[in-house]
Amino acid sequence: MSDIRERLARVRDRIANAARRARRDPASVRLVAVSKTFPIQDIRAAFEAGQRDFGENKVQEALQKIDAARDLDAAWHLVGHLQSNKARKAGASFAFIHSIDGVDLVKRLDEAAASAGRRPELLVQVDLAGETTKHGARPDELAGIFEAARQLKAARLIGLMLLPPATEDLEGARQYFTALHRLRDDLAARGIDQMMLRELSMGMSHDFEVAVEEGATIVRVGSAIFGERHYAQP
Repeated sequence: MSDIRERLARVRDRIANAARRARRDPASVRLVAVSKTFPIQDIRAAFEAGQRDFGENKVQEALQKIDAARDLDAAWHLVGHLQSNKARKAGASFAFIHSIDGVDLVKRLDEAAASAGRRPELLVQVDLAGETTKHGARPDELAGIFEAARQLKAARLIGLMLLPPATEDLEGARQYFTALHRLRDDLAARGIDQMMLRELSMGMSHDFEVAVEEGATIVRVGSAIFGERHYAQP
């Protein structure tokens, strides 16, 4: 527990310092602790250290943790790819879903949220690199998604999300963070409602400081808080 508390404090300090370098208010950056593969006791330790937002990649794993943590006033974020056949469960369970990549998914989530009496907040995952191994909407597909979002009854679209190509070169990552910020500004200039563009979810354990410098309002940090992940062998 003390290790998680200390690592969490260091991450918060690094976010604050990055925000100040960019002449931003550190309070304008939401930290999501990505708890995928980590046990519920680690989530509880982070919660006791003041963390309230937790991110998961897989719906089924997340639902087990959400159920085990019903006594915690936590906000759960789905940060991994969402298959359309899991939309009903996701729309009824998560406060934030970062991986919207099409009109059909927007509609399915809204229907699920309405049926469950929930109001999840959605972010569009944008594909700026054209990587075949990753998901996301191309920039030319965004207009249709935002048009569909205008018809939402329960869910709300609040911004954009990015997974840049994997690289240890922070300046290589920076160009993608800058590009997402510019894309957000271009969409606003073209008349997209500012309330649907207010969040930029970008930056993970190795590059979140650069993301904050380039305008991230949400960072998704896992190993820098919980430690190294140990994946089960197939």
